[in-house]
Amino acid sequence: MNNFKVVEKFISINGEGSKAGQLAAFIRFQGCNLNCSYCDSKYANSDDAKYSLMTEEEIINYLNENKIKNVTLTGGEPLLQKNIKSLIFELLKLNYNVEIETNGSVNIKPFISDLRPIFTLDYKTPSSLMENYMNEKNYNYLTKDDVVKFVVGNQKDLITAKNIIDKYDLINKAQVYFSPIYGQIDPKEIVAFMIENQLNGVNFQLQLHKYIWNPNMRGV
Repeated sequence: MNNFKVVEKFISINGEGSKAGQLAAFIRFQGCNLNCSYCDSKYANSDDAKYSLMTEEEIINYLNENKIKNVTLTGGEPLLQKNIKSLIFELLKLNYNVEIETNGSVNIKPFISDLRPIFTLDYKTPSSLMENYMNEKNYNYLTKDDVVKFVVGNQKDLITAKNIIDKYDLINKAQVYFSPIYGQIDPKEIVAFMIENQLNGVNFQLQLHKYIWNPNMRGV
């Protein structure tokens, strides 16, 4: 029986990405291999973070009880969770819409088959202090259902994002999003950069949950 280290589970709206505004069940797993400067879920990242063990069956029962079809697996870094591949494909076989929020450092290829989740793949810009850990081979496996997200806090981050978008032709491979580090950059600055650089095909987003609720609130 597969057990998973779950820090929290909750029902809310998707705050960002291609399903922003839609209801989703969030399963947040313990543990991460990165330490981003702006991380808003550090409480889930460390080896001693509090968690509950849940089986596949218990996770699926939770989804059934709440009658939710969109499922977001997040963390931490969910792809580091032991036996996560089994859970992903079981959810897909049950016709759940599975989105995986992954930090961009883990190879996504082993998690792709005929049944395929949606990947929301971060590219860690310089502000994160984690840019050197990015696995850029992942861009070979993307489809137009997937998302590449650049969390940006200044002009250097924006320039880096544009360079990566151009280098890997990301606009033609996936959906591309710019998301501001909350409270660190004026969103108007991002839009101005998009206009100046004619970034057709790039989506600007705000993290909706941070505007609906207290930005530090958990479980939303």
